[in-house]
Formats: sequence, structure tokens, C-alpha cells
Amino acid sequence: MGWLKKLNYLLSSQKGHVNQSKKKTSLDLPNAYTKEELINLPIAASLQENLDWMTKLLGQNVDFVQRQFPLGSEQPLQAVLFYMDGMINPEILDRDVMRPLLAPRPKETTGSALLKLLKSGGLVSRAEIDQYNNFHDVTNLILTGDAVLFVEDCPQAFIISCKGYQMRNIPEPVVENSVRGPREAFIETLSVNISLLRKRLVTPNLMVENMKIGKISSTDVCIVYLKGIVSEDLVKEVRHRLNRIDIDVILESGYIEQLIQDSPYSPFPQMLVTERPDKVVGNLAEGRVAILTDNTPLALIVPGQFVSLLQASEDYYYKFYFPTLLRWLRYTAFLVALVLPSLYVAITNFHQEMIPTTLLISIAAARQGVPFPAYLEAMIMEVTFETLREAGIRLPAPVGQAISIVGALIIGQAAVQANIVSPLMVIVVAFTGIASFTLPQYSLGISVRMLRFPLMLSAAFLGLFGVMVGLLAILLHLCALRSFGVPYLSPLAPFNLQGLKDSLVLAPHWSRKIRPAELVQENKKFMGNNQKPKPPK
Repeated sequence: MGWLKKLNYLLSSQKGHVNQSKKKTSLDLPNAYTKEELINLPIAASLQENLDWMTKLLGQNVDFVQRQFPLGSEQPLQAVLFYMDGMINPEILDRDVMRPLLAPRPKETTGSALLKLLKSGGLVSRAEIDQYNNFHDVTNLILTGDAVLFVEDCPQAFIISCKGYQMRNIPEPVVENSVRGPREAFIETLSVNISLLRKRLVTPNLMVENMKIGKISSTDVCIVYLKGIVSEDLVKEVRHRLNRIDIDVILESGYIEQLIQDSPYSPFPQMLVTERPDKVVGNLAEGRVAILTDNTPLALIVPGQFVSLLQASEDYYYKFYFPTLLRWLRYTAFLVALVLPSLYVAITNFHQEMIPTTLLISIAAARQGVPFPAYLEAMIMEVTFETLREAGIRLPAPVGQAISIVGALIIGQAAVQANIVSPLMVIVVAFTGIASFTLPQYSLGISVRMLRFPLMLSAAFLGLFGVMVGLLAILLHLCALRSFGVPYLSPLAPFNLQGLKDSLVLAPHWSRKIRPAELVQENKKFMGNNQKPKPPK
């Protein structure tokens, strides 16, 4: 039995060696700290202790840079500057920070005197310099493009603004094109987006409140509103819904949209999404609130209403006749995109007596030889059209356009020649797709595309009765829907005659003197009296 004891001893010693090696490896790895731990971790007076903490927190990153230098020529104090390479502007750092700190002075200057001068803001020529006393704020500011200065015998960190990371130039709108109007769109940089709004609203009443959302990403999110016009209850509700968000990472404004909307299971968009600063300004003037998110070129506008989803910024730049015509065209296109395939299926299957005889003969001749019923035929064509549309969006622009156009033509013609679908069905599906493209809000078009399929199913089983039941269910849902407490169908339901001037029709500017009653409780007057233009006497 001696060999068995020896084998057990060797196995146990090898197991202990493995555990020791694992333990040593785990000690070498940096720990993950929570937000609360870093907030409760104060800046120490010892420079070496601060240096050790910064190395432990960020020292594993290849772009983390630290520069040590003496502060003062007589009795110098050791100082360390930290920043992330690629996130700062090196010219600003050298010209406005390092040169003043290292510049030779005519008289011997002690490090303590320079430290006192640094605290008062008279040493560094950069105006944006702040002091922080915990490692959570310090690490967040370094990671967002600021430089951090630590000095011996100073229990505070000096934050010096040197941001210089790359950003896009201000582009033209891509999704919301217009013939007349500004050619500026939001970009992924929050400060630039705020400046685009301030350029259009030169007033101290334009309020921008900032908060950070995301325990890991710490994404900057801004609430923008016009003080004195917006309802205070609406602003408080927006603050409350944003503050209750508990998530690790916010990558795009769509995260926030899904976390603060009233009815998360509703297929209809409950907020306006736009890339145009002029559209945001117009809604702020009506008493709404805008939510801007860093790293995304889209803004959220709350509350969202159904009629506002069918309005475009360009409507307000033309004389009122033409925008009114366009709005009725959009309402018609909305109904066509929603119910046209269902009506075709219901009428051809159940209600042939509603079709004129000549047209009925043409439809019957066109469907001769088609092996599928009308519902399955419509479903096949709709799925094919949606597939081509998705392929055109995901592929590169030159290839995507060729795939969507050539694919639709070739597949449609080949399907008709093979007697898989009828020519009239191709016309119905194509016209339905074109109608969905006329909707200004892309999210509303997605809702219509989704609701089209259950409506076709109800039409296949119950005919026009099924279509009407489906439409009634959608209408009841819209009437019950709220967006931040505002009825979704207002001013249509509940009915407001004054609100119709900017919903079904667009009245002239000089006649729209009152802001939306469902949004603004005070300061309702939008325009002065006697604004109707008249010829000279």
C-alpha cells in the first residue's frame, strides 16, 4: 500500500500547485469595480497611491498615457498627467497645458505656489478646468477625452478639457429628405447636436439637462425643452422615466425609446424620431420635449401623436394649399398600405358581386391557371417584396439599389409568366409598397408592414367582415393609447377644433395663433394678432 499513498501524495501536491497557479493568475488580473465603489474611493494626497490606483484601473489599456514631470523649480512637487491617446487634441495639450506647466519662470517658484495658482485657475490657459475628488468621475472623464492631472500633497484631481477625437462633419439629412428647408442633420456628437439647436433658438429659455445612463457605458443623455412653454408635469415625467432606467449599456436612442414608452407591446411608434434640427425646434416651440443621446444622430420627441407621424418639416415651408394636399395624400397612402392586399383577398374570395362585370372577367382571366388561393398568393408576394426591400437596405448602396429594382422586375415578371401569381396581384403588392414609402416616419411604415399580415389573414377567413373587425381593433387600440399621458389620436379623439388647423389640414401661419391644447397649459399664444398679410392701402 506504500505506492498508493505515494500516488495520492503526488496527486494532492499537483492539485495544490494548480490551485496556487490559478490563485496567482487571478491576483494579477485587474478587478472589476462597480460605480458605487469608485464613487466611494477618494483621491489621496499621496501621488504614488493615486498613480497605483490609476494604473490598476486603466493601466492595462494600450492607449492609456501617463506623463510625469516636476511642478516648480524650487522645492518641486511631482505631478502626473493622464489621458487616452486618440481621445485628446495633442496640439491643445502641448500648447495650453504642458507649456504653461513646464515653462521657465524669471524667479524661483516653489511647487506649492504653483499648486495654489493651479487651484485658482491661473496656471493653465485652458478655461475648462475642474476639480474632482473621487475616482469614478476621474476615470469617466479620462475615457471621454479629458486630461487628468495629479499633484503630490493634493487630494484632488484637476480635469483639463482637451477633447479632440474624430467626428463627422454635419451632413445633409439622409432619411428625411426635403426639397425646401435646411440641409443640416444631427451627427453622433452630442455637443454638436446641442449647438445646432441653440443656433436656431437664441433664447436663455432653451434648457438642456444632462444625465448619464448606463452603468458601464455612462452614455450622456440630454433633455431639451423651452422653459415657460413646456408643461412642468411633462418635464418631470420625462426625468422620472429616464432616471428609473437601470441598464449596463446604451448604444442608441432606440434603447431609451423602448424603456420609457407608455405601451411597450403596441406596434405603433409612440415618439417622433428625427435627424433634422429644424423639426426638433418646431416641436419644442409647440411644448414638446426632445431627448438627445450621445453617439446617435437621431433625436426623440415626446409626446408622440398619430397625426404628427404623418407630418413633415417641409409642410411648414410652403403655402398651406400644397401641404394640405400632401397630408391627405399621406393619410390615403397609410390606408392603402394597410388594407389594400386585405381588400383584394376579401373581395376576390367572398364578395365577387361587388366587382363590376368587366373587371371581374379580367380578374378571372388573369387568375386562370394560378394554383394558389388569393390569400396564399398575396402572402407569397408580400414576403418576396419585404425580402427584396430588406436586401436593398442591408447591401451596399450601389448593389442594394440594383438588387431591389432588378430583383423586383425579374421575379415579378417570371412569377407571372410561370402562372404562380396573377398580374393584378403584382400590381396590388407594388402599389402597397409604394404607398408605405410615402409615410414620413420610417417607424410608422414598419408598423403598417406588420399589421398588414394579420389583416390579410382575417380577410382570408371572414372576408370584408374580418377586415372591418381588424380595423376596428386597431382603431380601439389607437384610442386607448397614450404617449406620456397625452391621447395618441388627439386632436381627433378627444376632438379639438382648434387642433385641426395642424392635423388633417394645415391652416396658414397667421391663423394658427394657439399652441396644441393637449400639450401647453400656460403661454398658449403662439403668434400675435393682426398677422394676416394685406395689400397696402
